[in-house]
Amino acid sequence: MVGRIAVVGCGYWGKNLVRNFSELGALAAVIDQQPEVAQALASTYGVRALSLEAGLADSSIEGVAVAAPAELHAEICIAASRAGKHVFVEKPIALTVEDAERMKAAAEAAGKALMVGHLLRYHPAFETLAGMIKDGAIGRVLYAYSDRLSLGKFRVEEDVCWSFAPHDLSMLLTIMDADPVEISATGVSSVTPGVDDMSRIEMAFPGGARAHVFTSWLHPFKRHMLTVVGETGMLVFEDSAAADKLRLYRHGIKRTSGAPEPVKGDAEVIPYPADEPLKRECQHFLDVVTGRVAAPETSADEGIRVLKVLAAATASAANAL
Repeated sequence: MVGRIAVVGCGYWGKNLVRNFSELGALAAVIDQQPEVAQALASTYGVRALSLEAGLADSSIEGVAVAAPAELHAEICIAASRAGKHVFVEKPIALTVEDAERMKAAAEAAGKALMVGHLLRYHPAFETLAGMIKDGAIGRVLYAYSDRLSLGKFRVEEDVCWSFAPHDLSMLLTIMDADPVEISATGVSSVTPGVDDMSRIEMAFPGGARAHVFTSWLHPFKRHMLTVVGETGMLVFEDSAAADKLRLYRHGIKRTSGAPEPVKGDAEVIPYPADEPLKRECQHFLDVVTGRVAAPETSADEGIRVLKVLAAATASAANAL
């Protein structure tokens, strides 16, 4: 049993979902506000191009994957849940916590899943890193930080933290296994007035661990890097690297009567499966749809946790002006 999926929104990112669900043998239909876009993809992949209403009314479609603009997420996802569909929705889950809570309630009332597309949670390098931390490979986590930087793609409708940071926040919340007790943020708007193109979110967690996310689309080169500092080692997941994306450093500190001194260790390259993260994410949704997995790793609750941090960060950045 594979599961039959309709992709709603076939633009820049939706096309990738269409490709992956097709390769997994689960694509049933494509839906887009521009009928010509849907029809072109339907012809390419040998499936139907449907209206949203027709797709939700089709009993053979078990799930929908939503890659529409974020302001439409709540409306589409609630309608899909009420139509008896499992729902996969790209990040952010919604633009307000209230909308996200309504989406969760609709899915629960229908007895269907609501999964959020926090892609890097399904990256095999991150899954390996998270497993190592859980197994105590670097001891207690002291600090973690994530950089998501590039030149463009510039947005005019949302701040860079809303566009870039959800993936990083999802990873950091997983690593810390807790919600932050303090959140502060700053932002800089240089390209489009009123739209931050640089953002820094600072978080404090129970027990004293801290983390930050630095995002920018006004950066000279691409840099996607997560660093986790523990008591007995450090882990680095550099997704923008061509190779050796996951590394373990056994650095230490020598304490004498004078100033502490670093004791450097060579980087150890950590192997991980070479699977495509998006394909793993799509397969996970299919496993939820077909009942092979009871609930998604990135559930509605996960999406709401990330959204609350984004909302608090936005409010903090506004107050910092």
